[in-house]
Amino acid sequence: MSDWRADSVFSFTAPLSGGGQGKHDIHVKGAGPPILILQELTGISPQTLDLATRLNRAGFTTYLPHLFGPFGTEATMRNALRLFCVRREFHLFARGRQSPVAGWIAALVAEIARREGGQGVGVIGMCLTGSFALALMAEDAVLGSVASQPSLPIMGGDRLHMSEAEIAAARAAMDRKGPALALRYRGDRLSTRAHMRAVEAAFGEGVQVVEYPGDGHSLLTLDFHAPAYARVECYFRSRFGLPEA
Repeated sequence: MSDWRADSVFSFTAPLSGGGQGKHDIHVKGAGPPILILQELTGISPQTLDLATRLNRAGFTTYLPHLFGPFGTEATMRNALRLFCVRREFHLFARGRQSPVAGWIAALVAEIARREGGQGVGVIGMCLTGSFALALMAEDAVLGSVASQPSLPIMGGDRLHMSEAEIAAARAAMDRKGPALALRYRGDRLSTRAHMRAVEAAFGEGVQVVEYPGDGHSLLTLDFHAPAYARVECYFRSRFGLPEA
C-alpha cells in the first residue's frame, strides 16, 4: 500500500448541476503548481496515491477529492456497490450531457485556484471522470487537462458525455490555451476506439490523442504505463512553464 499521507484535508460543498449539493473531502499534498486528480470507479486506490506521490516528487501539489468508494484500498471494477453509490452524482449512461457532479467539480477548480493565490490548475480525469477533464478546459482557472482512458457514457459508442455547447466551450478554450491530452490502451474495451475517435471528431487539434499498445485500462494507476505517466508529467511541466525533469 502507498505510504501517501495528505498534508491537509478540507471539506468542500458546492451545487450539483441540475440541483442539490455535493459535499466531499479534499486531500491535499505537496508544494508547487496544483493538479486536481479525479478518481476512478475503483475508489482512491493505492495506485492512485502512487500517482499523487509521483506528481508530488515532480514538484506539484495534488488535490484528491474523495468522491466515493474506499480510500487507500483497492476495489474491483466489477463491484456493483460502486455503481450504486455514485448514482446521484454520476449518470454513467448519459449521452450528450455531463453528470450532475460536473458543476461541483467546476466549483472545486475555482476554489483550488483561490487557495493557490490565483494560480492556474491542471486536471487529470480517469475512466468515468475522464470526460470531465476535457470539459473543464472551458474553466478560466484550468491551464491543461489530461483525460486518461475516458469511458463515459458506458456503452455510449461514439457519443460523448457532454453537450454540444460544452464541447464548443471547451474547444474554444483549447484554441486559446493549447490542447488537452487524451490517453488509452489500444486494446481497452471500456475506453473504446469508437469513443476516442469521437473525441477526435469533436475537438480536432484541441486534443492530443495518444494510444499505447496493450489490453489494460488504467494507464496511470492499476495498469501503470511508465511512458504514459512521463507524457503526462511533461505535459503539465510545459503548461506550468516548468523546466523539463
